[in-house]
Amino acid sequence: MTATTDGSTGALPPRADSASEEVHLTTPVAAGVQEAAARAVQRATDFLLAQQDAEGWWKGDLETNVTMDAEDLLLRQFLGIRDEATTRAAALFIRGEQRADGTWATYYDGPGELSTTIEAYVALRLAGDAPDAPHMARAAAWIRERGGVAAARVFTRIWLALFGWWKWEDLPELPPELIYFPKWFPLNIYNFGCWARQTIVPLTVVSAKRPVRPAPFALDELHTDPAHPNPPRPLAPAASWDGLFQRLDKVVRGYRTIALRRLRGAAMNAAAGWIIERQENDGCWGGIQPPAVYSVIALHLLGYDLEHPVMRAGLESLDRYAVWREDGARMIEACQSPVWDTCLATIALADAGVPADHPQLVKAADWMLGEEIVRPGDWTVRRPGLPPGGWAFEFHNDNYPDTDDTAEVLLALRRVRHHDPERVEKAIGRGVRWELGMQSKNGAWGAFDADNTSPFPNRLPFCDFGEVIDPPSADVTAHVVEMLAVEGLAHDPRTRRGVDWLLAAQEPDGSWFGRWGVNYVYGTGSVVPALVAAGLPAAHPAIRRAVTWLESVQNDDGGWGEDLRSYRDVKGWSGRGASTASQTGWALMALLAAGEKESKAVERGVQWLAEAQREDGSWDEPYFTGTGFPWDFSINYHLYRQVFPITALGRYVHGEPFAGRGTGAAGRPRADAEGS
Repeated sequence: MTATTDGSTGALPPRADSASEEVHLTTPVAAGVQEAAARAVQRATDFLLAQQDAEGWWKGDLETNVTMDAEDLLLRQFLGIRDEATTRAAALFIRGEQRADGTWATYYDGPGELSTTIEAYVALRLAGDAPDAPHMARAAAWIRERGGVAAARVFTRIWLALFGWWKWEDLPELPPELIYFPKWFPLNIYNFGCWARQTIVPLTVVSAKRPVRPAPFALDELHTDPAHPNPPRPLAPAASWDGLFQRLDKVVRGYRTIALRRLRGAAMNAAAGWIIERQENDGCWGGIQPPAVYSVIALHLLGYDLEHPVMRAGLESLDRYAVWREDGARMIEACQSPVWDTCLATIALADAGVPADHPQLVKAADWMLGEEIVRPGDWTVRRPGLPPGGWAFEFHNDNYPDTDDTAEVLLALRRVRHHDPERVEKAIGRGVRWELGMQSKNGAWGAFDADNTSPFPNRLPFCDFGEVIDPPSADVTAHVVEMLAVEGLAHDPRTRRGVDWLLAAQEPDGSWFGRWGVNYVYGTGSVVPALVAAGLPAAHPAIRRAVTWLESVQNDDGGWGEDLRSYRDVKGWSGRGASTASQTGWALMALLAAGEKESKAVERGVQWLAEAQREDGSWDEPYFTGTGFPWDFSINYHLYRQVFPITALGRYVHGEPFAGRGTGAAGRPRADAEGS
């Protein structure tokens, strides 16, 4: 056994050949790797085509952790709308996710996590589970051993404060006057990433109002000392950034006592206007669950009753995050990923040999074209003169298109032979122009905003959970660079700046960090194809270092995997973990782009995918290979296990993709893309 940096004790990454019961052998090795790959591609393609919705999109479940389910119940309790059927179904799911030691983790096979366990425990108490029941007693004992509620993150203690289980006075201040801070001020709301911005604005109202709804029970069993449940937290040294911001929080607390009532009221009303302006047509906020939850609470506290159209639409949107399972359990998705899933599925199918004019690919292209965002959003704060032209991640999110989805949508559209090529060309032209305009000053790309790199938001005592800024990352930059290269802009100075940034961002061992996927395997699997598409030869030293690294972390069974612990313990876990279909696909995509088709590493990886495939053409993957915030918020995209193996196997069987075979030839500049 080996000790991990989070304090848990975990086994070294397992090898698939020592756990063969998890791998269903379907293709005899003797049939030959090429033949096995071709057969796997055909079966996987048939399976994926069958998953397409009649409207043209694909969407797999987006699985995170039980805080989504717990907070959904707490919201319903706070609003007085919790019903027995919903509670019973949510509790069934939450109980099913509990580990043997009584805890809940944030990802499959991960260590128990304190705040997650507290929220799950409280949700089960709401569902009627007795505190002396064995599964509850184990959880409570573990919570107390880790410091109890007092050691939980701020967001967990906010939820408890809503019911009087924690004192508002012992939470960091978040004044609604923040809405008035000018855009040049170091802590204005636009210095936060879009997901944090959408959450913090409504929370300023909640923080100002400090509501308490009577708790249906006490939580003394979750405190180390029930007589003193709110122990003070130690101050960091005054000379440190953390110490400075802790003391700044004390100043803001003092301001609360002298804040002008009219100014505070106006600030809360301004926050309400900001929230309502950003509500989507389907009632959600940004297509993600947490901002919707806090927005509903904030507006309710400001007097919006539950029958108000804004509130009614918001509550109805929350129901659409629910996934009902066959056993009657109800899982809440933090977000939904149809645009992302659809463009990745289109790329996978095209690269697997599905004809460019296949009706299902054309239908997917039609749906993606209809999802283009043609109005300004918050990104215009830093790019006020840039016309719209991007795509978002979700069904409904016109305020926050992102560069990652936009790049992959354009790569997908370029693979389809559409019946209206002029419409496609115009959409691609707008998308390329928008991507070029969203480039940050350092030459790279963030996901939602340009130059969202302020060091201050992450220092706030309020922000103790995950990333709250959106700096450029290697994976996103790679996808944009690859798209620009396909569009004939490989030699454009802006593309070359992106390439230079990627080369400078390479780790000493040859890998690249993965911001939105786990982790170095994802980053490397994204960057190598992009650099090759942009014209770097396979013999380039950066490409060779990446190949060497990928070969060095290949598992004994032939696959690749990486545990989320690599975000905390780089040396111990980088590139290490149980083999998964998606991560094996990423590694193979990089190796194939680097010209390694005939290598033993590629052969073994392809063989692993063929052997791990299930009878119906799919792959099983319980491991979480996506991230919302590295380590803090992990995601299991249920379609990743399908699209990335198909992409890799398709490129192995059919060769590297010629992305211009659809609407037009690649390798020439697009007139619409000239200039920014």
